[in-house]
Amino acid sequence: MHLSFRILLCFSALLLSAPALATDNGETAERWFRQGAERAHQLGAGNANAKNIILFIGDGMSLTTVSAARIYEGQQRQQTGEENQLSFERFPYTAFSKTYNTDSQTPDSAGTMTAMITGAKTRMGFLSVGQIPTRGDCAAGLKQPLTSAVTLAKAAGLSTGVVTTTRITHATPGATYAHSPERNWESDADMPAAAKAQGCKDIAAQLLEYASGTGIDVVMGGGLNKFLPPSAKDYRNAKGSRKDGRNLMAEWQKLQPATAFVYSASALAKLDLGKTGRLVGLFNGDHLSYEYDRVADKEDEPSLAEMTRSAISLLKKNPNGYFLMVEGGRIDHAHHSGNAFRALTDTLAFSDAIHAATELTSDKDTLILVTADHAHTMSFVGYPQRGNPILGKVFGKSSEDDPPSLVKDLLGKPYTTLVYANGPGYVGESSLQPAGSKNFPHNPGGYFEPATGRPDLTEVDTEHPNFMQEALVPTNSETHGGDDVGIWASGPGSEAVRGNLEQNVIFHLLIQPQPMIRKYLCAKGYCDKNVPIKLPKVD
Repeated sequence: MHLSFRILLCFSALLLSAPALATDNGETAERWFRQGAERAHQLGAGNANAKNIILFIGDGMSLTTVSAARIYEGQQRQQTGEENQLSFERFPYTAFSKTYNTDSQTPDSAGTMTAMITGAKTRMGFLSVGQIPTRGDCAAGLKQPLTSAVTLAKAAGLSTGVVTTTRITHATPGATYAHSPERNWESDADMPAAAKAQGCKDIAAQLLEYASGTGIDVVMGGGLNKFLPPSAKDYRNAKGSRKDGRNLMAEWQKLQPATAFVYSASALAKLDLGKTGRLVGLFNGDHLSYEYDRVADKEDEPSLAEMTRSAISLLKKNPNGYFLMVEGGRIDHAHHSGNAFRALTDTLAFSDAIHAATELTSDKDTLILVTADHAHTMSFVGYPQRGNPILGKVFGKSSEDDPPSLVKDLLGKPYTTLVYANGPGYVGESSLQPAGSKNFPHNPGGYFEPATGRPDLTEVDTEHPNFMQEALVPTNSETHGGDDVGIWASGPGSEAVRGNLEQNVIFHLLIQPQPMIRKYLCAKGYCDKNVPIKLPKVD
C-alpha cells in the first residue's frame, strides 16, 4: 500500500474515533474531583489556614485583556502604560488555568464556573450538574447535582456572598447556588413545559429556595426581571418576565423580613451594614450597566468596588469567616460585542474591586484568588512603539527593522493594535450599518455582505468609546477563546497557586486551606488522611 494512502487511512480513522474519545473515556465528576483534590494537596494547599476566602472572576478576562487593560490604565495616568500593574498583578503567586469543558475545546461560562465552584469539570451549558450526555435533559440533571463551595462554606458555619455585574441568575453566579442542565432557564418563561413537568425549577426560583433553605448572606447584581411578573411595580423600571405570576422578591421579603432589600446605589449607601444581617441588592432589570455607561449616564447603580466593600463589611462580622465570590461579568459582554473600550474599562472596574478587597482584608487570614473563566479572541497585533495608545492605530514599525511611522497594511491603510478574530465588527455591510468601521452597539442579527476591502481608518477616531475593532470573520457575536487564562493569588494558601492547572483544581485550592470547611467535609466522611478527596453529595 502506498505510504501516503496509509497515512490518509490512519488520519481518517483518528477523526472517526475522536467523538468517542471525547465522551467514552471514563471521565466522571468523582474522578475530576479526586484528581483536582490530589493536585491541590500535592501543591500544599492544605498546609495553610485561611479564615476568609474571596474568589474574583473576570468573565472573559483573557491574558490579552489583562495586558491591554494594564496599558490603558497606565496611559490614563499619563504613563506610557506598559510598566503599569493592575491591582491583582501585584499578588505574589500566579498560575495558568486550562479552561476546556468536557465536551468543548472552547468553553462557556456555565461549565467553567461549575469546574471552579464544585471541583468537577462538566459540559458546556451545565450549572453545577455532572457531565450527563444531553444538555437540557431535566430528569438526568436532577440525578447528578454537584455541591458548590458556597454551599459547603455555609454548612461549615461561614457567611457567604455572591456579587456580580450580570444578572444574578446568569451562568457564573448561578452555578454557586443552582443546579440546571440548561444555563438559560433563568426564569419560568425561559423553560420548556416538559422540563417543568419533570420537576426542574428555573434559576431565579432556585435562588429563592436556596436563600430560605441553605442560606446566603449577601446577594448583589442585576436580573430583577427574572424574579417579577409583568405587573410588578416599584422596582426601578424593572419589566418582569415571569409567566407564573409569582413575585419572587415579595416572597423573599416575606420569608426573610430581617433581610435588607435594596434596588439602587443610593439605597445601598444609606444602609448601616453594622446592623444589617443579610443583604439582597438587585440594581437593574437586566445586567448592570457597563462601567463607562454607569458613570456617563449617572445610573443609580453601585460600582463593583462599592458592592465588594459592602459585601465584605457585612460578611466579616462572622467570627468563623466567610466565602465570597465576586464577578466582573460584563468584560465578557463587551468582548462579545466587539468593543474593546468597554471590555478594558470594565476590567479596570474589576481591578478596582480587588483593590478594595485588599484594603479591607489582611493577607494573614484572607485568601484572595483572581482568575477568569475563559478567554476571548481579541488579539494584540503589529509593532506599536512603546506608549502608543492601546486603543489607537499602530504607530511604530512595519517590521522589526523599519523606522517608526503610522503603520499601513499592504492595501495602504492603517490598522489598530487591538483586533478580534471574529464578531460583529466585521467591516462588510450589514442590515444595520453600512460597509466600513462599525459603531457600538452593532447586533446585526443576520448576514453581512462580503467586504470588498478594509476601511481607511486614517480619519477614524479608534479611541472613541463606541468604536468597534475590526473582526476577521463575520459573526453576530464574537466568541470565547480556548486558550489558558491566568490565576493570581495572595494570602494563606496562595503559595499553592503555581504551574499549569486544570480549572477544577481552583475549587480545591480554595477549600483545602479553610479549616472549618475541611473539618466539615472530613466529619461527613469525604476525606482521606484529612484531605477532602471524595465528591460531596448535595444535602
